[in-house]
Amino acid sequence: MAARSKSPSVTVAVVAYQSGAFLQRCLDALAAQSFKDFEALIIDNGSTDGSVEALRLPDKRFRIEAMNANLGFAAANNVAARLSTAPWLCMLNPDTEAEPGWLEALISAAARWPGAASFGSTQIELKDPTRLDGVGDVWHAAGVAWRARLGRPVSETPAEGEVFGPCAAAALYRREVFTALGGFDERYFCYCEDVDWAYRARLAGWTAIQVPSAVVRHAGSGISGRASEFTLFHGHRNRVWTFAKNTPALWLPLLLPWHLAYNVAMWISASRKVKGGRAVGRAYWAALKGLGPVLADRKQVQRLRRARSRDLAKSMAWGPFAPLRRDVA
Repeated sequence: MAARSKSPSVTVAVVAYQSGAFLQRCLDALAAQSFKDFEALIIDNGSTDGSVEALRLPDKRFRIEAMNANLGFAAANNVAARLSTAPWLCMLNPDTEAEPGWLEALISAAARWPGAASFGSTQIELKDPTRLDGVGDVWHAAGVAWRARLGRPVSETPAEGEVFGPCAAAALYRREVFTALGGFDERYFCYCEDVDWAYRARLAGWTAIQVPSAVVRHAGSGISGRASEFTLFHGHRNRVWTFAKNTPALWLPLLLPWHLAYNVAMWISASRKVKGGRAVGRAYWAALKGLGPVLADRKQVQRLRRARSRDLAKSMAWGPFAPLRRDVA
């Protein structure tokens, strides 16, 4: 394929792995965007279901980059960041369908918020357009993450403003900031890598903005399964690592007991299903075994901190019952 005469404004990364019929619909919706100055990199993580081979690429802005192995969501998006020369990096899950004005809304918001490093979308349930699939990520200071307003009516979409971090299922990043902060932690493979990056960006003094007019329909773990053992394992392991790596040292004596208590509570809850309890138990054991390298990275993360404790604290949830109700933001 001939090289483009100039770099596009945005590189949209679509990480594909066994994406089935979702993938074509995702690309068709992307091709219909009102904002045209983008390239789309389909990072194929070694799919074997025929979905990539069957693709009809909409136009010359779209190209496939074959990885020949499943690198995971985190590493594959880092590949896209390295291949890009655009100022903006956009991540889009293959189980999404973006509204025509989605990308334009994100780029417009970026112009209004020069102090923000990332921008999130309004995610609506693919099967039920009256329900939200999330409006950004919430991080509880004691180490619990959830998608804001998941399952709430679309009428409860919040106004444009700050959120702890965007959900990387449909998010826009300043590419130079994304790479300067090390991109996604590839040890995570998938799940919570966006929350970890958002925490590191917060520590470095950047903010994140949720954009209500940037709308995508999302199947929500439509490929891996929201309550699968795979999802439970990676989500719980990576959440522990995120807490260990990023929590400021002065906060640890206060928050560590709460972190342990919440983990015990979630393990008990997951154990109502045998496979769920087993997956969460394996996740905590894997988190413990992998803690050494994470703590080594912690030194660099904390060294780059620029944010004041007050500003950092304001970006998080703190109520002791918030992780149970998940009623913040």
